[in-house]
Amino acid sequence: MEWVKANNLACPLDGLPLEGIERQLRCANGHSFDLARQGYVNLLPVQNKKSREPGDSTAMIEARRRFLDAGFYLPIAQQVNALALQYLPDGDVCVVDAGCGEGYYLNQLSRALAESGRTANLIGLDIAKPAIIAATRRNKQITWLVASNSNPAIFPGTVDFILCMFGFPVYPAFAAMLKPGGRLLLVDAAPDHLLELREIIYPEVRKSPPPVLDRALQAGFELIDSQALRYQTPGLERAQIADLLVMTPHLYRATHAGKEAAAQLASIRLTVDVVCRILEKR
Repeated sequence: MEWVKANNLACPLDGLPLEGIERQLRCANGHSFDLARQGYVNLLPVQNKKSREPGDSTAMIEARRRFLDAGFYLPIAQQVNALALQYLPDGDVCVVDAGCGEGYYLNQLSRALAESGRTANLIGLDIAKPAIIAATRRNKQITWLVASNSNPAIFPGTVDFILCMFGFPVYPAFAAMLKPGGRLLLVDAAPDHLLELREIIYPEVRKSPPPVLDRALQAGFELIDSQALRYQTPGLERAQIADLLVMTPHLYRATHAGKEAAAQLASIRLTVDVVCRILEKR
């Protein structure tokens, strides 16, 4: 199964192990999933879709790719890499990026692992097929899947570490994927994240704390570390401001007047304010 690096994939229909046969993944019950020409596998059954094209749109994905490649969130990736290297067990490991988008953060982690001499089975999954197609262009050594966080199509108890970046964690499914003692890294916006832009596009700014962890604790996780990251970006130019708005929910929540004001900005420096929390499966 050289074209799919991961060896712990499960059939999304019956949970049986998937094996590579020619250019397909198949389970013992005969369910088969083709390798797309771009190098990913679609493990999101049509009956599990809530819309024809679930997840982020192509416009959102391309805006995020341009913005991230410009380096504005590189310190976040570096913090994620440092935490992953600190909390990963020794030896060959399996890391899943649940809601990987167009693959920026998992690709950055792949480089950090290689530089440190670590070997890893890396899996990126996202419900949006255009995001996974974009991710395949970043790194051919990563297994990229169209799949959902609630049904990730990964065999239980085979994952050492999960990334969930500004995403939608499904704690019972994450706990099922992880080995005992496996870790989950959550990265979420803190109260002042992108504050300067929010003050322009909203009549009133609400400084919301990161999501509470009640459901994580109920699913058997324990918080073992929490680290804040706060910095100022270099100046964003008009096109980069537009990309940032498109790639976030802010474009769709902002008032018309707020969007007009943002469109008039020639440049802006922003506060990046995030919290990185490590949870361990008890």
